[in-house]
Amino acid sequence: MSEKGVPDVGAQVRALRQQRGLSLRTLAELCDLSPNTISLIERGETSPSVSTLHRLATALGVHITAFFEGHVKRVQVVLTRVAERSCSGNAHILLESLGTGLEEQSLEPFLVTMKPRADSGQQIMVHTGQEMVYCLQGEVEYEVAGQQYHLAAGDTLLFEARLAHRWRNTAEMPATFLMVFCTGGKESPVEQHMQP
Repeated sequence: MSEKGVPDVGAQVRALRQQRGLSLRTLAELCDLSPNTISLIERGETSPSVSTLHRLATALGVHITAFFEGHVKRVQVVLTRVAERSCSGNAHILLESLGTGLEEQSLEPFLVTMKPRADSGQQIMVHTGQEMVYCLQGEVEYEVAGQQYHLAAGDTLLFEARLAHRWRNTAEMPATFLMVFCTGGKESPVEQHMQP
């Protein structure tokens, strides 16, 4: 998977934590992660999952896109070239931000690429707003409120994100899908979507 445009997520986490006067231990308690996990992320020794980013964003009171922005000036129009996408993820899942930086941005679009049989992790996700998934390639299975939804290329799923959900690639080939969060507020849901 591509490593283009990889942001220094760890430095952003550290900066936001320090701006709020939080110790590693305090932040860890706020987002139910171990201090060691946060320390590894801040030092760039591990790449946080979407689920972990969600927890950190919620605890720090920012959108998940804050970890991808750096010191980008907020504007009214954002063009993101394919070579400029900020990325995060792990060995099995690549998460690419499709655009961030708008004033009062409440839409969070991501391109997700999963290796065969990869999944979002053991933890069930619940967050504010709505979530939209559009399968571009391969097969994605979303579990929402205990019900399975099998998506093939071209299929779309839209649901209230307060419903417990998780997802996985059910096939022996890579899967790619568009994942869009609409929060309508300051809380960001992205961190919950992949486990460390």
